[in-house]
Amino acid sequence: MRRSRLLGWGIATLVIGCGPLLAILVAARIGLLADPDPNPIGPGLLAGISFWPGMAMVVIGWFRR
Repeated sequence: MRRSRLLGWGIATLVIGCGPLLAILVAARIGLLADPDPNPIGPGLLAGISFWPGMAMVVIGWFRR
């Protein structure tokens, strides 16, 4: 099965952009962080900036394969 490079780049963008925020939220939920309600501004901004371009690349790459 042939895959589009754009699909791979989109998935990578989503993982790299949203991964740190999700990791912090999961760590806070299971009690690994001292603060049960963290406010991760940097990872939140990274996720906010990278989510929509990553989703667009995934959708376009999915239909181009």
